Parts: sequence; structure tokens; C-alpha cells
Amino acid sequence: MSGGPVRIATRASDLALWQARYVQRELRRFGRDAELVEVTTRGDASAAPIAELGVGVFVKAVQDAVLEGHADVAVHSFKDLPGAPTPGLEIAAVPPRGPVHDVLLVAPHAHDRAAGPLALAEGATVGTGAVRRTHQLAAVRPDVTTVPLRGNVPTRVGKATSREVDAVLLAAAGLDRLALDVGDLVRVDLDPDTLVPAPAQGALALEIRRGDPLGDALADLHDVPGFPPVAAERALLTLLDAGCQLPFGAHAVRDGGAVALAAWFEGTRVDVREGGPEAAARAAFDALGAPVRDANGAPVDGPAGGRA
Repeated sequence: MSGGPVRIATRASDLALWQARYVQRELRRFGRDAELVEVTTRGDASAAPIAELGVGVFVKAVQDAVLEGHADVAVHSFKDLPGAPTPGLEIAAVPPRGPVHDVLLVAPHAHDRAAGPLALAEGATVGTGAVRRTHQLAAVRPDVTTVPLRGNVPTRVGKATSREVDAVLLAAAGLDRLALDVGDLVRVDLDPDTLVPAPAQGALALEIRRGDPLGDALADLHDVPGFPPVAAERALLTLLDAGCQLPFGAHAVRDGGAVALAAWFEGTRVDVREGGPEAAARAAFDALGAPVRDANGAPVDGPAGGRA
């Protein structure tokens, strides 16, 4: 890159712009000027369900802006990135992570504190566009009906404030970063043990052209002590090849000198503790006994009973 401002590629949604501006402020704090380059992704341009759009629908156009030289760094919600690296690009930094858990925003008439950790009245309707959340909700509360939901965070919250659904389920990080007014909706913060979050939920990923010297400057933004749990979750995502909209959640924490990793995959929950991120991911993968899958997500025969 030249000696001018660092060009930050970002989607134009409220949350994406918050994330990009956060990186902009951090770069300026370390003495580098920065400007935003807004792009529109396929996910932004389509109203189709996310599961039908495929992997990486919210990231490819942002990545292309960097690959084609229109920007220097792409800022992503790390959970949106596919498990496999993109040729020509590399992750230069993962800043300090935000909240990892999910939140229910519940209309008062559907809120029931006595109904367990989800605090939902029997038969409530919950809006969500995530396969993971849909399957875990069905496992925890089979009486609840999920309604497919798309749109940015304010749009999804609006579905509950307008009573089109009784509640919406979304990531705490996005809700907190935007500091939205949710009206009379009751906020229910869900423990990651109740609903296992998406891998790397709450984390940002700063992606650059492979080998770009800008990586040295972005290293100042990288959260070294906080990265191992994110790395474990992402490593398990890669092993499972779960970017094809499979019902999968992963949540890791540092536990002394080790990494404790909880994973939920197609109805099976496992908990492991290993010395490092890669070892924890491999142990969770082996415990899940997940099959090798083809490009469409269908199991295929493989060694060791179908495992990779």
C-alpha cells in the first residue's frame, strides 16, 4: 500500500460500519490514518434465506475490494467467514472480542421468567435466520416455533417490537455495539451453555492481501491473550467443514494454561479440555464423530468410520 490512509473495506450496514469505524479509531490511536470503502455484498442485495445463498455471502465482495486493490484491509464479523482461507488473503489481526452469547428480545406478553433459561411462554414464535439457532431452540424448547428472519439488526429487532413475532434471537455483540432502543422488549441474555454460540461470535477479523506489510501495523490491534479460544472455535469449524449451513456451535474459554471447548453439532454436545487451540479442536472433532461431507453438506464415506 502507499503512504496514504489505510483503506478499510466494509459492508454498509449499521453494524458493519460500527465495526469498521472501531478499526479506524484504533488505527488512528496507533498513529495511522484510515478511511472507509463501502461495498455491497450478495447477502445485502438478496432477500433469500441465508441457507439458500451459500457460504460467504456477506464477505466475498468485501474481500474482492482488497484483492483488487480498491482497499487495504477488510473488516469482517469473524463468524461470517468460511472455515477455509481465501486464496491471496490472510487474517492479520483479531481485536479484543465482544460478548459471545446470544440474546432473546421478548415481547412482554410472551415473557415468562418461570419457563426456564429461555424465559419464553409456551408456544411462542421466535424469529431467527440461523440454522444453528433454529436447531438448538428446537432441542431446548420443542414447543417454540421458529420463523425465518433476514435483515440487519434494527430490522430484526423491529419484527418483535411490531409483534410480527413474539421474540427475536440475535448475537449480543451486535445488539450492544449498536446500543439500540428496543422499546418494551424484555432482554434475556442466554448462557453459552444454554445456546452454544457460533464459532468466533463477537470477534472481528481483519483480512489483508497475503504478505502485505500492513500486517505489521495491524498487529497492534491483535488480542494475543484472547485469541486462543477464537482459534479453537475456528479450527473446529474448519475440521467440520461446517460453513455449509450445518447446525453447529462452538464456545471456547481459556482454562489455566489450557483451552476448554464446548461444541454442539447436529444435536450432539461435547466438552473437551486440551493444551492448545488445535488440540482442543481435534479432540472435539473426534468426540463428535462427525462424518466427512461433500460440497453440498451430505455425508460421504471416509476412513475411521467416516471421519476425516
